Amino acid sequence: MELVDDASSAADIAGAANAVVLREDGSLYADQFDGAGFVRGVSRKGFVPAGKRALIVGNGGVGSAIAAALAGLGLAEIGLVDPHAAVSERLAERIGRHYPAVKVDVGSKDPEGCDLIVNATPLGMNDGDAPPVDVDRIAPEAYVGDVMLKPGVTPFLRAARDRGCTIQPGTDMLFEMVPACLEFFGFGTATPEELRAGTQQPS
Repeated sequence: MELVDDASSAADIAGAANAVVLREDGSLYADQFDGAGFVRGVSRKGFVPAGKRALIVGNGGVGSAIAAALAGLGLAEIGLVDPHAAVSERLAERIGRHYPAVKVDVGSKDPEGCDLIVNATPLGMNDGDAPPVDVDRIAPEAYVGDVMLKPGVTPFLRAARDRGCTIQPGTDMLFEMVPACLEFFGFGTATPEELRAGTQQPS
C-alpha cells in the first residue's frame, strides 16, 4: 500500500491490496478483491446486504476486506469481533471514514438478530472445534459464510445449514474473486462455473 499512488476504498479499509495496476498516466492503483469475491457469491445466491445487519468474526486481512465490501453495499449495521480488540477498533475507524452511515459495533460475537454472519477465522474448521459463534443463536433465515478453502463445507457451515441457513463456503469466494481480478486487469472475465470446471472442482 505504501508503494502505490492511489487505492480503492476497499483496499484502504482493509489496509492491504492484492492487485495493483499500472495506469496510462504511469501511476499505480491498488485494489482488494477478497471482499468483492465474497459479496459476488452472496449476490449470486440472492441475498441483498443493503439495510441488513452483519457480523464479521475475525477482522484481519480477509475479514476486513469483506467488511469493506459489505459496508459499500449499504449495510445498516456491522458487528466486528476479533481476539485482538484493537484490530476491530481500527477497522471500525476506517469503515467510518468511508461509510459514516453504517453503524459499527465492536466486541460482541452474539449472532442473534444478524442477517449475515461471516467467519473469517480458522475456528470451526475441524470436527470437535468450538464454533466461532453460538450456532443456536443464529436465525434459520440468516446467511452464513466462511472463508476457509478446506474443507469446503466446514463443521461450522454444516451446523448453520442444519439450522436452515443459506451457507457460503470459502471456495465460492475464491471462484467469484478471480473474475473480478480479470476484469480489473482488463482481461475480460470468466464465470465461476467455467473456473470450477477448469479446476475440476464441484459446483
